[in-house]
Amino acid sequence: MFTGIVEELGEVVAIVPGEESSRITVRGAVTTNEAAHGASIAVNGACLTVTDHEPQGGEVTFDVMAESLRRSALGDLVVGDAVNLERAMVLGARLDGHLVQGHVDGTATILERRPGDAWEEVRLSLAPELAPFVVDKGSICLDGVSLTLTRVGDDHVEVALIPTTLQLTTLGRKGVGDRVNVEVDVLGKYVQRLFTLDTKDPR
Repeated sequence: MFTGIVEELGEVVAIVPGEESSRITVRGAVTTNEAAHGASIAVNGACLTVTDHEPQGGEVTFDVMAESLRRSALGDLVVGDAVNLERAMVLGARLDGHLVQGHVDGTATILERRPGDAWEEVRLSLAPELAPFVVDKGSICLDGVSLTLTRVGDDHVEVALIPTTLQLTTLGRKGVGDRVNVEVDVLGKYVQRLFTLDTKDPR
């Protein structure tokens, strides 16, 4: 589990594509400091498992399967790209964002950016299948960043980015047309599942 509070901006230093997977190596001094084989790190909001660790260089490598590449924007990454990194949360620590699983539900495309005095409003596309899981003033995770929805439409959502988010995450660097990973609030998914179950069927 994660919180959606980005710990640092890492850098993609290597990508080795395979037929149905990719090996991605990321450098990040903070999040890789205590990394070990099998550890979980959220990369742009996608929970990935460390398969190789180079502590001296501050680098970790992940095997990204076809399902993750298909469902997320990880396949858009190129060497040199910045990525949002967060280690798995520690039980008992403060939950400053919201409960994030690192299970990407899909992607959204940035449609518009509107600068304000000290913040920026961003409008993004929303896939129809994700629309039932977002509510005004609810939580959403975009590229691993926990955000509050400021407006919700039938085919789009809007968020407001404070200066800290603009400076310390990839969301300050993304432009119109760029894709971001989306994870909706897991509570909404469970509620929707309960309402769609056939309670008359004991199976």
